[in-house]
Amino acid sequence: MIRRIAKLLPDKLYLSLVYYKHFKQFPNFRNPETFNEKLQWLKLYDRREEFTTMVDKYAVKQYIAERIGEKHIIPLIGVWDCFEEIDFEKLPNQFVLKCTHDSHGVIICEDKKKLDIKQARDKITSCIKRNFFYYGREWPYKNVKPRIIAEKYMGSNLSDYKVLCFEGEPWIIEVHQDRGTEKYTQSFYDVSWEKSFITQGKGAELVPKPITLDLMLKYSKILSKGIHHIRVDWYEVDGQLYFGELTLFDGSGFVPFDKKAYDVYLGSLINIPTKKKGC
Repeated sequence: MIRRIAKLLPDKLYLSLVYYKHFKQFPNFRNPETFNEKLQWLKLYDRREEFTTMVDKYAVKQYIAERIGEKHIIPLIGVWDCFEEIDFEKLPNQFVLKCTHDSHGVIICEDKKKLDIKQARDKITSCIKRNFFYYGREWPYKNVKPRIIAEKYMGSNLSDYKVLCFEGEPWIIEVHQDRGTEKYTQSFYDVSWEKSFITQGKGAELVPKPITLDLMLKYSKILSKGIHHIRVDWYEVDGQLYFGELTLFDGSGFVPFDKKAYDVYLGSLINIPTKKKGC
């Protein structure tokens, strides 16, 4: 009932209420200052058609291949409109299922014999029915066609390198390790691989510099050209760089940093168009 009512709220009002829930204050849309405030502003006032392609986990593969090459794309095994179309007999023993239109519809299969098909069906089918746009009003997701893809399994406990780019320049790299476990950490490094002063929860003591860092930064710059802010995600497997996804609103702009000063600093790197302020 609450979700149905929330869907009826105008985007600006909805974002203000959710932002208040997380930060105990309303966002300043007239003169946004922090990173998280500016992400809310961008949701409302920076809506470009290509953003829909960029967040679509199927369509983005061709988008990325055209810009940096196919060798950096995680191999696609199949694509389907619904779970019932998947022929599991034809899938390899290891694979990853993903919904193309959200951030939560993921099934990692390390051994097909142990896969709970019913559980997988329930999760994927539930995700397919939802429009991810309504959770954070991230406009690019509104018109993504809900589909399911299977990708090659790339290994367990991969480090997830998330390059935060501002005005077409890589600035900060988030490193996520041991996701989904008690050992989970999120660390921040600058582009020279010096540990950043920014923190957002538990960080690792030391994260080894990835072999592909220079290439990671080079391609992140290409992919972020002309965009106020975007996060470009990467994996490094056996010394090879693989593209993960593009995210225009890191944490949907609802995740506080350990200190507001960090939020303000990252916000200062986003140049909101002056002529559009006060919308």
